[in-house]
Amino acid sequence: MRSRIRNDESAASTELGYVFTFLLGVLLLSMFAVWSFEIETSTRERWNLAAIDANLADISAAVERADLASRDGDGIKYAESVEWRYTEADETLFTLVLTDESLDLLHPETALQSSHSLSGTGIGNHTGQITIAGISHVWIIYEDGETRIDTMRPSF
Repeated sequence: MRSRIRNDESAASTELGYVFTFLLGVLLLSMFAVWSFEIETSTRERWNLAAIDANLADISAAVERADLASRDGDGIKYAESVEWRYTEADETLFTLVLTDESLDLLHPETALQSSHSLSGTGIGNHTGQITIAGISHVWIIYEDGETRIDTMRPSF
């Protein structure tokens, strides 16, 4: 038996099918990786904004309680600690400002800036500005006709 070389190209088309199937798989996996990364990023950003809003709501509520205590009479002192929920934002750039009308959180990224209105029903003024960098608690203090925010526990 003599063997004869033939030009059989059916195996070549099968190999090309394998290559195109592999490339299609790589393309689909790459698209899935980008898609899942975008979902993870948007979820993290949403949770970050929810933590910021919850922090401001808790501090605003404590300021309202300090205002309520201020109406009890002369010589009243009030202090309350509010835990700051950590966020994934650069907290060294956060500045918390208490004014007579609102509690404002300032940040260079406008998406992270937030503000909560205050009723202003207290007797005194509201003051205070703190940088959030590295703190775990914010103190709301009413003393001598003034409601303020601070990072340090009051000495009274």
